Amino acid sequence: MEVRAKAKHIRMSPRKVRLVADIVRGLTVENAVNQLRFTNKKAVLPVKKLIESAIASAENNYELKQDNLFIKEIRVDEGATMKRWMPRARGRATPIRKRTSHINLILGELIDSGKIKAKKVTIDAPVKLGAKAKEDEGVKVKSKDDKDNKKIKESKKEADNKKIIDPRGEGRGKHTKIEGKSEKGFMHKVFRRKSG
Repeated sequence: MEVRAKAKHIRMSPRKVRLVADIVRGLTVENAVNQLRFTNKKAVLPVKKLIESAIASAENNYELKQDNLFIKEIRVDEGATMKRWMPRARGRATPIRKRTSHINLILGELIDSGKIKAKKVTIDAPVKLGAKAKEDEGVKVKSKDDKDNKKIKESKKEADNKKIIDPRGEGRGKHTKIEGKSEKGFMHKVFRRKSG
């Protein structure tokens, strides 16, 4: 049985995270967490958090025991790189690459307990009976959705009937009507001069 966990877009370069991942690779889960507790690196925090998350999902979803788990595979991949610029002498700019990393973790079992499916979680929630469920019982019900859809269709028909028709064709692709002294009218376009 394998339990997988992922951490994506961690704001640390993969090279730095791999130093910590190499320490815990192949260890049992308890030894890995203890090893990380006394390691003085910033990348310890996301790796430790990911291992604890994988342990919790193994215990909760698959009912596996923590004593029987070990780190089968831990892989650190490169994520998206954010590009920034820093001003330097003589008006130059040098690139700064802010790298991110993705951590993929697979926990395995020391003694195989057989293939176990994830348990199904049931949630007690109030059940809404829809119109279809009540119609199966023999009761005809008109829901609010049907009334709302009917109102929307009627309003669309009224809007189609009330379309404004301009007999002169103004504003319908033939020419635009100039009313008042607007800056962005026909005259503004004609007498615009190029500067320089």
